[in-house]
Amino acid sequence: MAAKNTVEVLIGGKIIHLSGYESEEYLQQVASYLNHKLGELTELKGFSRLPSETRSLLLSLNVCDDFFKARKQAEVCEEDMEAKDREIYDLKQQIVDLQMQIEAMTKQSGRSQK
Repeated sequence: MAAKNTVEVLIGGKIIHLSGYESEEYLQQVASYLNHKLGELTELKGFSRLPSETRSLLLSLNVCDDFFKARKQAEVCEEDMEAKDREIYDLKQQIVDLQMQIEAMTKQSGRSQK
């Protein structure tokens, strides 16, 4: 089992200790992402005047929105990859069929020349 890592990160101007079995670099990436989302919201007019709970909720909703969009994009990519795999399989099958036709025609041509 991987060792548990603890790293200090800065989120929203506060030092927070994150722990997890992921690498320290990954935990830093997570914190950086959260800081980026928080920065986007902070730029919105009136955000800083909202109650802390509302700001947290908006941050959570934005992260969830990113997650659902990324999941949808992954599903589209997966469907596209599956379609391409089917197309490749069909093309390979066509190649095999054509090779068999060529062999049959070559054999037939060799018989007719005798």
